[in-house]
Amino acid sequence: SIYWFEFRPEQANEQLWHFLGDRMAASFTGAMLPMTLLFALLGGFFGVALAVVDARSRLSTKAISRLEREMVRDVPTLVRLGENERIEFKATARYDLRTQRANKTLTDVIAKTLAALANHEGGSLLIGVGDSGEIVGLEHDYRTLKSPDRDGFSQLVMTLVRERLGGHVCRLMHVLYAEIEGHDVCRIVVEPADEPVYLLRGHQAHFFVRTGNASRELD
Repeated sequence: SIYWFEFRPEQANEQLWHFLGDRMAASFTGAMLPMTLLFALLGGFFGVALAVVDARSRLSTKAISRLEREMVRDVPTLVRLGENERIEFKATARYDLRTQRANKTLTDVIAKTLAALANHEGGSLLIGVGDSGEIVGLEHDYRTLKSPDRDGFSQLVMTLVRERLGGHVCRLMHVLYAEIEGHDVCRIVVEPADEPVYLLRGHQAHFFVRTGNASRELD
C-alpha cells in the first residue's frame, strides 16, 4: 500500500487491488524470497513477543485480583471460619507456652506452613490465634525480640522466610496486623507460588503442600 501511494499516485483507485495482488505474487518469487523471509521473521518475532507480554499481563492481573480478594477479608471473619486448606492458626511464632520461654525451633513450623500454603493456592497464616480460635496475641513473642513491637515481629517473619524458604519467596508474603480483644494478631497473606517452594533444614530441602487443614510433606 505504501508503495502504491508513493510511486503510483496517478493510478485509479479501482486498480489498487490488482496492483497489490501483483506485488504479493512477486513477493514469493525467487528474487524476493530473502526479503519475504525477513519480513516473516520480523512478524513472527513481534507476534511472539506480544503474546508473551499479553500472557504475563493476564497472569499479573489474575494474581492482583486474587490478592485483592484475600486482603479485604478481615481477621475476625477468618477466625470464625476456622482452619481449612487456606487458613492456619498458630498461637506463637517462637515462644513456647508450655515451657514459658523462647523456643526457636517453633519457627520451623511457621516456615513449613508458609511453604505449604505457597505450594497450594495461597492463603493466610494467623499468628497469635490458638487452634480453637482463642486469641493469644503476640505479646509473648514480642518479649523475645530486640524490638518488641510489630516492626520487630515483621523483621522476624521476613528474615525467617529469606533464610528458610529463599529470598525470592519474600515477594509472596504480606505481613498485616489487627488488634482483637486488646491483643495484636499477625496475619501473613501468602500468594501461590509459580514454582516449587522448598523448606531448608540444614543442607536438605523439604517440600510441603497444604492438604485439608494440614501441611504435609511429599517426597
